[in-house]
Amino acid sequence: MLIGKISKQFINANCSTLLQQKWNLSSINHIKLITTNRGKIREWSTWKGIMTGFVPLGICLVAVMQWRAYRKLSTERYAKQWEISCYCALPLRTVSRCWGWLADKQIPEWIRPYMYGLYSFTFGVNLNEAANEDYKAYRSLAEFFCRPLKEGARLVDNDSCLVAPCDGTVLHFGTVNSGHIEQVKGVTYTLENFLGDNIWYKNPNVEAKNYQNGLLYNKLDNSRLYHCVIYLAPGDYHRFHSPTDWQPTLRRHFSGQLLSVNPGVAKWLPGLFCINERAIYLGRWAYGFFSLAAIGATNVGSIKIYCDKWLQTNLPKYKQRGQISKDKYLGSNLKFMKGDAFGEFRMGSTIVLIFEAPKNFQFNLVPGQRVKMGQAISCMTEEKYLDWLHNPQHIKTTNLS
Repeated sequence: MLIGKISKQFINANCSTLLQQKWNLSSINHIKLITTNRGKIREWSTWKGIMTGFVPLGICLVAVMQWRAYRKLSTERYAKQWEISCYCALPLRTVSRCWGWLADKQIPEWIRPYMYGLYSFTFGVNLNEAANEDYKAYRSLAEFFCRPLKEGARLVDNDSCLVAPCDGTVLHFGTVNSGHIEQVKGVTYTLENFLGDNIWYKNPNVEAKNYQNGLLYNKLDNSRLYHCVIYLAPGDYHRFHSPTDWQPTLRRHFSGQLLSVNPGVAKWLPGLFCINERAIYLGRWAYGFFSLAAIGATNVGSIKIYCDKWLQTNLPKYKQRGQISKDKYLGSNLKFMKGDAFGEFRMGSTIVLIFEAPKNFQFNLVPGQRVKMGQAISCMTEEKYLDWLHNPQHIKTTNLS
């Protein structure tokens, strides 16, 4: 008993001395000041902060890991209908809206370098290209995702008629055959299901039943439809730009699902891009029909188009009012030049280009190739365009005015 009291007094005395030597009053007050001034740490450390902030994020990460483990077991086959139904039944829109809400929340300044640094290390983000290389300058994850680049970080190829609209991986490209498009090699979807009813233009020289040829502005023996699919990974530059000089006249928004557009899922699930939410901009360019589609995906907080303030994506189902698609006419004065800023994703996703071009059009790509925004993706040069422009065989004027 006596030994216990002596030990207790000895410990208390040493602890008091240690506190006086190492942790004086000014230091403690300084720590309190840091805690008070830097980003409301208490909100993140309380049960409410944990349940509304970290727990949903943890659930999403666990779900992703489980999904990837399942996908490894089924990489050699396509999804069955019951698997697609079960996948679509998951509350992915709710999860994506929660993720979007969380991504917009301001992060305490002191933790930003650690959080963004971990993200950059995991997904290979090159912050040296960013206009602001200071992690602390990005108040939220959404700001970090959509960071602008330095002037000159991307150069637009002026000699090519078509350039990459974004950074990403080329999943597939080629001609549209019999009204079908390949989202990846061997997995297709129909052009009509992807674009919807053609109300913007119908070639008068083509039968109404032929959807593909009805999109063409020029003679069938001189033009073809082509497509290109580019996947933006989470670590890529999240803004996308105009791939050419063109004039969009109609925007069509499909509310759809928010399934993952990861290349592994694209190989497994036929018609993925027809199922997912997407904003399609339809118009024309020098060679005829041109469209750019921004595809939504799981955990994409939203799709923002700079010229279209009316577009609202990732809405809850009760606000969709049962509409499959919604059109908006953009008028005849909206024009984009090659390289102009077009929009941004609040996380990685996919861009799909579908366009008309001469039958001798060639891509300057290989499947799986990494591309940068502004990089030439076509062998068709401006000189070849001028030759085609003066060819009397095509029947429509090709200027953008």
